[in-house]
Amino acid sequence: MTVRAPDSIAFLFDLDGTLIDSVYQHVLAWREATQAAGLELPVWRIHRQIGMSGGLMLNALLRETGRPVSKRDAEHIQRVHSRVYGEQASSLRVLPGAQELLDTLAGERIPHAIATSGRLQNAQHALKLLKLSKDVPVVTRDDVRFAKPDPDLFLAAGDRLNVPMSRCVIVGDSVWDLLAARRAFALGVGLLSGGYGREELERAGAYRVYQDPAELLRHLDEVGVRLG
Repeated sequence: MTVRAPDSIAFLFDLDGTLIDSVYQHVLAWREATQAAGLELPVWRIHRQIGMSGGLMLNALLRETGRPVSKRDAEHIQRVHSRVYGEQASSLRVLPGAQELLDTLAGERIPHAIATSGRLQNAQHALKLLKLSKDVPVVTRDDVRFAKPDPDLFLAAGDRLNVPMSRCVIVGDSVWDLLAARRAFALGVGLLSGGYGREELERAGAYRVYQDPAELLRHLDEVGVRLG
């Protein structure tokens, strides 16, 4: 791997709700999966947990019901979620400006990576919509011990780019992304495209909050990027 200059900056992107409009497909898939296990949860409560690891999310959702769930049931919920989400893959869309943002970073030779709490089986549906260079690392839940809000995904992505976390800008749409960014000692930038509010993202540690990738692209100078 090429050794980069000490002042290199890198971008680490979440995937769902950050680059791909897929949050609500996940919400509906989780709702159907929990209903299949006999658990009734309001959609808004499910949405509040999107972005964290599937295991932690299940713990949070099941806590809401007060009903114990066996390991076998939890595995069944995960399988149903994966199946239902896959059935909705045709409705996924690239968020405004996402591809242009990635293309700009590639054109400027600014290292970047994707770090998602989803397993590759689910993430592949979104990844297929993006045109990524072969040298862009993709870190999924399968690659680390813990997912968000633990920083493991972002730490692994930074390591693959050979850029210290102090030089990384982590871009995400949920409070879990920004909590992970703080724990990784990296700069966090929030996007509203996943459904969380500006104040929530700022309280979680966002240095800046933008509407979507397109607005971030127009304000790259605010996060220290000097375009050629």
